[in-house]
Amino acid sequence: MDDTLLEQLDADIVRLATDYVCTPVVEIFQDISRLRRAVFELLGGRQYPYQTAHLYLAAGRLCGLATHVALDLGQYAAAATHSRMVWRCAESAGDNGLRAWVRSVQSLIAYWQENYAQAADVAKAGLPYADSGTIAARLLSLEARAAAALGDTPRALRSLEAAKDARSACTANSDLPGVFTFPEAKQWTYTGTALLTVGGRPQVNRAIALYESAPRQDRSFGDLQAARHDLATAHLVNGDIDGVRETLTAVLDVEPGRRTASISKRLHALSAHLAEPTYARSPMVRSLRDNVREACTRPVLANPPEPTT
Repeated sequence: MDDTLLEQLDADIVRLATDYVCTPVVEIFQDISRLRRAVFELLGGRQYPYQTAHLYLAAGRLCGLATHVALDLGQYAAAATHSRMVWRCAESAGDNGLRAWVRSVQSLIAYWQENYAQAADVAKAGLPYADSGTIAARLLSLEARAAAALGDTPRALRSLEAAKDARSACTANSDLPGVFTFPEAKQWTYTGTALLTVGGRPQVNRAIALYESAPRQDRSFGDLQAARHDLATAHLVNGDIDGVRETLTAVLDVEPGRRTASISKRLHALSAHLAEPTYARSPMVRSLRDNVREACTRPVLANPPEPTT
């Protein structure tokens, strides 16, 4: 095998990982699947041991992208299956970075299945492998968000503080770009969600503002939508109905091809908040509730792809 081929594989993975955060799934999943199949075919051939390890690392990263596709489609069983393949590839490649990263994705899968205890524990289980880059900050932020959802405020706040320290200690970012890294802007969205859940509402607006002021290349479309949902919820809890309406304008105008399963879940949760008796007499809230309910009926994706295998 020519090492130039390995270099090209690495370049293609970087491109796909970078494009993923700003490209609808329907426009990229075929490229991910095609390249993943090609790498596994190469593993069935003959190469030097160092090339085999390199191919396993490439295969693991592509399976990681496939995991994200399934996760964004709400296909959690398929996402879990892909994530287990990522782990096997990481083991074969002997790569701690991929081991830690896949634990973070498995935490996400558990979180969106509302298994918050598992989400927190899986994130924590990835920390021994987090020996470089931003992955420690990501794992700790995930643990904090899941702990907050469990109602374990002390653990959530400890993990948030540890995530902040991990970010400060990260002197050099050796991560691949796109979905394989954890920009500071994304950390603030997780912080905002955790604080909103435990009741730290005054800090939520700051967290969201910091996210929205971050460099554009650090903000994914999905994370920006998540941040706006949290901001709308914070406005609602604070009784700022005008703020809710203003924030929801950008949320409700999103075309179906850009809405992931996690965003759909957030919409349903917001709809439930708007239906609470506290707001029953507000015509503006009733109007917003009707708009959100209508948005909830739209498909997660237009022409969603078949589950990847």
